[in-house]
Amino acid sequence: MRLILNKLITSRSLLICLCLTLGGCLRLEIETPTAPKTEPDKPLRVGTLYGPTTYVVGAAGPQGLDYELAEGFANHLQRELTIIPYASLPELYNDMSNGKLDLIASSLSDTHLNRSFWRFGPPLYQTRLQVVYNRRQARPTSIDALPRPLVVMAGSNHAELLANLSLAGTVVEWQETDSHAAHELLAQVASGELAFTLADDKTLAASRRIHPELAAAFDIGPEFDVGWALHASGSDALFSDLLDYWHLLKQAGRIAQLEEKYFGHVERFDYVDTRAFIKAVERKLARYEPWFKAYAGELDWRQLAAISYQESHWNPEARSPTGVRGMMMLTRSTARRVGVDDRLDPQQSIRGGSDYLHDLIRRLPASIPEPERFWFALAAYNIGLGHVEDARVLAQRQGLNPSSWRDVKTVLPKLTQKRYYQRTRYGFAQGGVAAHYVDNIKRYYDTLVLLETRLPPTLAPMKVAINEE
Repeated sequence: MRLILNKLITSRSLLICLCLTLGGCLRLEIETPTAPKTEPDKPLRVGTLYGPTTYVVGAAGPQGLDYELAEGFANHLQRELTIIPYASLPELYNDMSNGKLDLIASSLSDTHLNRSFWRFGPPLYQTRLQVVYNRRQARPTSIDALPRPLVVMAGSNHAELLANLSLAGTVVEWQETDSHAAHELLAQVASGELAFTLADDKTLAASRRIHPELAAAFDIGPEFDVGWALHASGSDALFSDLLDYWHLLKQAGRIAQLEEKYFGHVERFDYVDTRAFIKAVERKLARYEPWFKAYAGELDWRQLAAISYQESHWNPEARSPTGVRGMMMLTRSTARRVGVDDRLDPQQSIRGGSDYLHDLIRRLPASIPEPERFWFALAAYNIGLGHVEDARVLAQRQGLNPSSWRDVKTVLPKLTQKRYYQRTRYGFAQGGVAAHYVDNIKRYYDTLVLLETRLPPTLAPMKVAINEE
């Protein structure tokens, strides 16, 4: 790998490679009260970095937080989306500077140097940088006491921060590479090829799903905003449209939904459980994958596989003292309802569990929007539809949105408290367990997507037609 030692960054803006794949794509369909100001006949050219939260391509097609938002923005503008993923920051910045892109949608860091070149839209979220090491090694305690140099992505805000620390008098040694992206450096730390790197907290949380050996030693620097960027001399009309779009997202609660979808479950990390899941994927999944695919129905088959692992660890003979059994841990009554004769038969169990879940999704109130219905149905699979409805009523009483999983998730644990459950129709329930249940399935799903995804050597532009509905 080509390294540039202790180089003070003078190149164009510096970006975070933030990446976290999660459940199936959330389609942002938002009513537009004002007509877009840009030309609808021209495609919207969006540059992004390939990575687990920004843009990944798996069996279900492209996914990622920035990809979903870019797709929604193109729909808002009634323009075709041409998304162009890049393997390096210099290439991305060069094409933006030369007018080959309309905007960068890759969770750029809004730093002082970046603002010299780019015009930032509203912040998407905040994050912080952390020194990352392999948990099998001794944990470092300070930036100036690292036994070996940090290795970071050239042109990134990671390098900018280290340069600023060095100028301020901190003794720090680092190396920059322009041939490896942030997620690749994390993989090298996990394998022992590198000793240390920097990553933002959200990227690290996502990467630990497939590299559980990674750990944060300590935070470095302040929190910073990340968002999208246009060229500093770019189109005022497009910038105005971007502000309108962000305002609509906020009003509709879409930003909060996306934050819950991509980041609401990643902070809880279990090293042993993650390693066990990866081993199970390697040793067991292929045996049952054809049935997950055959009976997934409207779901992504990996969602069904994640549920089954949460229920039984893919053990077709799993049994519980409560009487549930099999790959999908069905009760006797549920098995009868979905036509399962033998709960310990893995094929029957997977089919029955999928049928039951689809039935729960259909029975949810129509007011719950499609991106949220799956999470509510998962909670109902765990504690029953009646208790989920109790939690929705409780959320509404507290001024929260009963059709938002993000809001209902916060009140579910209160179903164990007498002052709350005595005023509900169905009474006491382990609501906190149900919330963790959903989070666990989200994490298992994330891991399946990340394990499947591979970074291609060259990334061609991809066109996405606008949603005509």
